[in-house]
Amino acid sequence: MRNFVFLFFIILAVSITSCRKDFSTIPSFGELEFSRDTVYLDTVFTNIGSATYNLKVYNRSNQDITVPSIGLERGNTSNYRLNVDGIPGKTFENIDILAKDSIFIFVETTIDISSVSNPLYTDRILFDNGTNQQDVDLVTLVQDATFIFPGRDPITMDIDQLDLDGQTTTIQGRFLEDSELNFTNTRPYVVYGYAAVAANKTLTIDAGAKIHFHDNSGLIIDRDATLKVNGTLNEKVVFEGDRLEHGFSTIPGQWGTIWMRAGSKENEIHHAQIKNGIIGILVDSTTSATPTLRLSNTEIFNHTNFGILGRETSIVGENVVIGSAGEASFAGIVGGSYDFTHSTFANFWNRGIRALPAVLINNFFTFTNDQGQQVTETRDLNQANFTNCIIDGNNNIEFIADKVDGSAFNFNVANSMIQFNDLNGTFTGIPELDFTNSNLYQNIILNGFSHFRDASANDFIIGQDSDAINQANASGAAQVPNDILGVIRTLNPDLGAYQHINF
Repeated sequence: MRNFVFLFFIILAVSITSCRKDFSTIPSFGELEFSRDTVYLDTVFTNIGSATYNLKVYNRSNQDITVPSIGLERGNTSNYRLNVDGIPGKTFENIDILAKDSIFIFVETTIDISSVSNPLYTDRILFDNGTNQQDVDLVTLVQDATFIFPGRDPITMDIDQLDLDGQTTTIQGRFLEDSELNFTNTRPYVVYGYAAVAANKTLTIDAGAKIHFHDNSGLIIDRDATLKVNGTLNEKVVFEGDRLEHGFSTIPGQWGTIWMRAGSKENEIHHAQIKNGIIGILVDSTTSATPTLRLSNTEIFNHTNFGILGRETSIVGENVVIGSAGEASFAGIVGGSYDFTHSTFANFWNRGIRALPAVLINNFFTFTNDQGQQVTETRDLNQANFTNCIIDGNNNIEFIADKVDGSAFNFNVANSMIQFNDLNGTFTGIPELDFTNSNLYQNIILNGFSHFRDASANDFIIGQDSDAINQANASGAAQVPNDILGVIRTLNPDLGAYQHINF
C-alpha cells in the first residue's frame, strides 16, 4: 500500500510538470492593440466607488512578447486602480502576452472631489516606454453631492434604525433635521438608508432637484408629515438609484420606495420621474377627507414590484404615466379612493413572468390569524375612476376589478382603452368585468392598438396609427387641458397622458 501511494504522488508530480508550458519571449515592439482607446468610467459621486470597467490588450503578432512595464501615468498618486491579468496594483513589470493572445485589464476609481482641481478627472495607462510606448486614456467625471447618512452608535458602531409609531424598526435611517427639509437643485442628493420626515414637518423638493438612493434606501413620510415635489415641465425632479453608469440606467430594484405612511397628509408630486426602485410610491391608509397624494405630469417606471401601490388610501392623478413593473403598474387595494384622468398604465415588463395586470383594484385583504386560519377582511372601495386613460401591456389581461362581498365596491371606467383578451374564458360571468355594463364602463375600446413609440424603453408617446386618437371625453380634457409634455389637448383630445405625434 505504501508503494502504491508513493507511485501515485510520482505520477501526479510528473503530470503537473508536464502541463506547464515554458516559453521564451521577446520585448514588446510597440504594436499592441486595445479593445478601446479611451476608457470612460462615466460619472461618479465624490467618495463613491465606480463600477469595474475592462480593457482588453491584444498581441496580434506571431511571437510571444513581454511588455516591460504597464502603469498609470500618475503613478501611486492616481485615483484609478488597475488589475492586470488578476494582479491588483498601479504599476506592473514584465507582463507576458502569448502570440495571438490577449490579457484583461480592469479599471476602477474612487475620487474625493475636494482633492482634484477639475471635476473631469483623467489619467493614462502607459504600456512600455521610449519609442515603443503606447497609452490608453482614462476619463471620469466626478460630481459633488449632498449626502444623507443614518447615524451610528458611537460605541457599537451599529447603524441607527428608525423609530416609527413609538417602536424601533429594522429600517436603517433617520429623521431629517429642520435644516434638511428643502432639497434644492444646487447639487444632487445621495441618500443612504431611509430619510424620514417627522410629524408636522414638510419636505419640499425644488424643481430640477435630483435625488439618488443607495441600495435599500428611500423616503418615508410619517404620520402628519407632508411631501411637496415641485417640478416643472422644463425642470423635472428625478428619483433614481445612485449608480450613474450607463449600464445601470435601466436596472430595476436599485433602491426601495417613497413610502407615504398612514396618516401622512397633503402630499403632492408634480413633474417628476421616479424609476428603477422596488416600489415607486407606496401610499398607506388615509384618515382625512382630502387625498393623501395628488400626482400630476409624472412618469413612474421600471420597478421590480409596483409603480404605485395604494392601500386603503386616496390618490388623485392627472397626466400620470406608470410603465413597467414586476407585479402591477398601479394597484389600489384594500379599498380606498382613486381618481385618474388622462393617464397611461402600460406594463411591458420583460424581466420575467408577471402574474398581475397593469391595473388592479380590490376591496379586501387576507391574513392568517393566531389559529392558523386564513381570514379575509373587506374595506370600502369608495371610488376608482379612470377617465380618458390607456391600460395596456404585454399580458392578455391588463385590468382586474376584484370584489369580495361585505364592503362597497364603486368604480367607473370611461372613454378608455383596455387590453383584456380573455382567451380561456377565465373571467366570464364576473359582473365587474362585464364591459357592456354601462353603469361601470362607458365608451370603452377593448384590445385597441396603442401604437406606443417604444414600449420596451418605457416611451409611451402614441403615434399616428393609435386607436386612442380623438377618443377622449371633452370634459375630462378640459379638466387637464395640456398633456404631460405641455401640448394643448382641448381640441380633439387623445386618450392617455400624451397627445399623438407622427413618428
